[in-house]
Amino acid sequence: MSADKHLQSWQERFEMAEAMQPLLGKLYRNQGVEVVLYGKPLLNASTIEIIKSHRLVRRFVGHKLRLRESFPFVEALSKLAVKQCKVDIGKLAINYWREHKDGSDIEAYMSRELASAIDHEDTQEARDVVLYGFGRIGRLLARLLIEKTGVSNKLRLRAIVLRGGRKGDLEKRASLLRRDSVHGPFNGSVEVDEENNALIANGTYIQVIYANSPDEVDYTKYGIKDALVVDNTGIWKDEDGLGLHLKSKGVSKVLLTAPAKGQIKNIVFGVNESDILSEDKIVSAASCTTNAITPILKAMNDKYGITNGHVETIHSYTNDQNLIDNYHSADRRGRSAPLNMVITETGAAKAVAKALPALAGKLTGNAIRVPTPNVSMAIISLNLEGETDKEQVNEYLRDMSLHSDLQNQIDFTDSTEIVSSDLVGSRYAGVIDSHATIAEGNRAILYVWYDNEFGYSCQVVGVMQKMLDLNYQSLPNS
Repeated sequence: MSADKHLQSWQERFEMAEAMQPLLGKLYRNQGVEVVLYGKPLLNASTIEIIKSHRLVRRFVGHKLRLRESFPFVEALSKLAVKQCKVDIGKLAINYWREHKDGSDIEAYMSRELASAIDHEDTQEARDVVLYGFGRIGRLLARLLIEKTGVSNKLRLRAIVLRGGRKGDLEKRASLLRRDSVHGPFNGSVEVDEENNALIANGTYIQVIYANSPDEVDYTKYGIKDALVVDNTGIWKDEDGLGLHLKSKGVSKVLLTAPAKGQIKNIVFGVNESDILSEDKIVSAASCTTNAITPILKAMNDKYGITNGHVETIHSYTNDQNLIDNYHSADRRGRSAPLNMVITETGAAKAVAKALPALAGKLTGNAIRVPTPNVSMAIISLNLEGETDKEQVNEYLRDMSLHSDLQNQIDFTDSTEIVSSDLVGSRYAGVIDSHATIAEGNRAILYVWYDNEFGYSCQVVGVMQKMLDLNYQSLPNS
């Protein structure tokens, strides 16, 4: 291909991606349809991001998906009365082109594949959400809740609760939402309403409330009712402490973004969210590591049976460690986080059993905190009931990442060059590094990357939706 043809090809792709953007926006805002491409969200994606996402299809099916091959499906989708669902346009296009060559009857094909969502009656009401705390996880949850603006968004961020309230606090909080050293700038605008103590982000009005205890806020004063409070402070972890939220007017349920103590259900979305009952008032979304490893452990146990195993977590440092050597109540965590690898304990392996009882007593675990600000890795060493090899394990896990009920939790990469920073912003609970897989006989060792901030936050949103009985179809069916 000549140099001019390369440029012409790029121009055509660029223009097609630009033409796709308004259709994607209208589908979500008018019909509640979120379009993804092999799991990668296209809503609010830039032109370049849309082009790159098409190239990444190669790692799943062996060849890239051209925009001219996917664009007719977005067009056809925009003409259908499909409502309130997630549609993987990449899978639909790839499946279609495997059977057809001339591009005929695309609309008829789409009508058949999406029949369950056509003229679907939307009876789900928008629900109020309050973020109690505004640290790393709180701000990422805010980004996730705000990025999908419009009447179709059923999770409405209504308020943020903070301690303090010193002069200049509101602008500082707005600045932390606008800019993030790890995850980059906020995709939109954030305004400060000093008079009413509020933030306005992409048109979402967020009341900022200052309080020192969960039970001292009257949310109804701000028009908030039957709210789900997402406690991301990590201060209260048992039923007595988290139950304080339920004493505040306007609160109906509480979700903890950390492992819970006592009899509170620990939920890993995609694995055991069906355990959430309508009468459950307090639920935990477990830890980032538990979310990263449990879906993969479930997949491996379902196919091979797990006799026992060990999980070693190579974890980025967290806010509870010290920048420089100083006192800390926990062993070793007082030593400088940016300068040391720090061996510490983790309850993630044992916590797996709360979401996956079949593995109770079968796993041990430990952790090493390392001098990176985000993205971690779990090394899962398993003894299996059946025999296997590297090729078989990788083929199975690739299939699980594409065509199973765990496709939104498990991602898969066959890159030989991928490193931790490449996974910043990953929306999956865990990403299998297939080239690092070791498997022989009845032993398997899996290397699992995970964005311990953003990937975990996406899992939390899933639990939020389940707690509020907000259900969305994912099409095409696995």
